Amino acid sequence: MDDTPISRRRFAASGIAAAAVAAAGCLGGTSGDGEPGSNGADGDRVLRLSLSGLGDALRDRYVTDPEEADPNWADGAFEAVRNGTTLTTQYRKPFFSDADDPTYARHDGTYYWLDSVVVDEVAVSRPVLRLFEPAETSDGAAEPTSADALPAIDRRAVEIAHHAARARGNEGGMPVGLVRRGGYVYRRDDAAAESDLLAADGPDRVTVRDTEYVVEITEEEFHEPVYRATGERVADTPERMEAILRAEFVGARISRDDLSADARDLLLEAEADEYRESHPYSEAYREVLRALHERPYIDGNVRKDAGVDSNRADLCRYDDVYYDYQLRFVSL
Repeated sequence: MDDTPISRRRFAASGIAAAAVAAAGCLGGTSGDGEPGSNGADGDRVLRLSLSGLGDALRDRYVTDPEEADPNWADGAFEAVRNGTTLTTQYRKPFFSDADDPTYARHDGTYYWLDSVVVDEVAVSRPVLRLFEPAETSDGAAEPTSADALPAIDRRAVEIAHHAARARGNEGGMPVGLVRRGGYVYRRDDAAAESDLLAADGPDRVTVRDTEYVVEITEEEFHEPVYRATGERVADTPERMEAILRAEFVGARISRDDLSADARDLLLEAEADEYRESHPYSEAYREVLRALHERPYIDGNVRKDAGVDSNRADLCRYDDVYYDYQLRFVSL
């Protein structure tokens, strides 16, 4: 893999922050009491709540068993952690873990927390593919090579370099997590053995989605981190692992018996599809927001406070079932 999976918690936080910005645009007028930016009625936007059930065991979602599914970790990294030996990787983290998205794994009934630490830096030379539109017509020259006719390693490279080339003219976005130095970097040490474009007699022009490009390959120096796989044994029973995951990911704990009938019905609607209300909210919606510990939506300055807590836990627990929930301001 060339891209590290995006942290789900970070993604959720960015969505919440975006919602706050949207709210700022629509709640900037005066409220019923004449105070700008306070919790007055909002005729153009509603607060949407959606729930997605995750079952009654977080282990199914957050704990990996490499014997049941390939997690695409560095070869031998998990074994090194279990045996207390040293394994390093270059450029990519061995487990794709970080502080926002910890990685947990199971082996023979024992649960491990997996991570990595930077232990060195290396300078390496890597081929970089960039694509450019021809400066002049290529009439009379040999036909360019279709991207579809290239090996898989080159098709991926050309697709990413194509987005980078297109973005130079501001005609479309580009995958910023994959584009490097305005093109595509071949980071695999054995890339040349599989690539046509990297060959000495490789194509000098390619077509991508009916667009012709000139191929440019340069060798450039990169300074890459060296990671050492690390980890700790954290639990020997499923119950202990479940407690760890609750502490890590679950915020609100809600009991059905503590809610009014209207609040329970509201949650059922949010789970079945979604629930929406404009401010000022009904007592049932306020009850649910308080139960979710989302008080800035009702107690604070909605325009400034709601949705800005990027450190909140992602999940809630309603009786014995876990839910991923989202609150977002949307247009009517």
